[in-house]
Amino acid sequence: MKAFLAVVSVALLVVQIHAADEDSKQVDETDGIKVYKRLIPADVLRDFPGMCFASTRCATVEPGKTWDLTPFCGRSTCVVSQDKVPQLLELVEDCGPLPLANDKCKLDTERTNKTASFPYCCPHFTCEDGVKLEYPEIKTEAPEKKN
Repeated sequence: MKAFLAVVSVALLVVQIHAADEDSKQVDETDGIKVYKRLIPADVLRDFPGMCFASTRCATVEPGKTWDLTPFCGRSTCVVSQDKVPQLLELVEDCGPLPLANDKCKLDTERTNKTASFPYCCPHFTCEDGVKLEYPEIKTEAPEKKN
């Protein structure tokens, strides 16, 4: 029963997040690098209820603070939702999805620096003339409608 309630709670939280912020997935450009942003429910430890848990650092983070996602290329920020009952959320910023496989495009190892700070660690690709990278379609789930 507890597991069922936990699943229902998470599902309701996801619906609330989507309803409160339907633009939760954004793409910004920093120095020509696409930066993908999305809000997800934050991990929270029961002993630290007012703080986000940064699993890549194995540390708690106060709302408003940012941490880097090393060994991944990205960063996250702990934020509090604007709902009537505030929830902790994680604003994740990363390089987005990798492009679809294409024999005419290759990872540019001279321009890609996996150890640089975000967003400069994002991969760069070089394609043959006239070829453009294609990316997978990112599907967003519409919030469930209540009757």
